[in-house]
Amino acid sequence: MIKNKDGMRYPSIDRLLSKIDSKYKLVYAASKVAHILEAEKLKVDNSQCVKSVGIALEEILSGKVHIDFER
Repeated sequence: MIKNKDGMRYPSIDRLLSKIDSKYKLVYAASKVAHILEAEKLKVDNSQCVKSVGIALEEILSGKVHIDFER
């Protein structure tokens, strides 16, 4: 599998915003998931991104992460 080294062009922001309706919420969610991935030393199979934030965004996009935001 080829790893993504293009930075934040993948996954697409437009596709991510279809999952979470705000850029600010998206950043918050990706940060939380990335911290969990790093703290628990979790490995994600078949990820295209190298860094934990990119992997977190991929997981959000794939629907593997569910986050409820308070209003």
